[in-house]
Amino acid sequence: MVLDQVEIVTLSIIIGTLAAIVYSLRILVLLERRISRMDENIERITARVMQEELKIEKEENLIEKKFGVIKKKRK
Repeated sequence: MVLDQVEIVTLSIIIGTLAAIVYSLRILVLLERRISRMDENIERITARVMQEELKIEKEENLIEKKFGVIKKKRK
């Protein structure tokens, strides 16, 4: 009878530990998905900024050509 109680306690501890592991994995998956969405948003924002930078550079080149400004090349 004593062994039965010890077995029950041991099994309860094992089941509780497994449940905690499963819950932790669930949280990790949710965090990974959230980070993935954030990364996608950062990539979109970066692409938009790059497009705007290219537009600005084109306009800058047109203005410099119009006024005859010689631009030094950057290293």
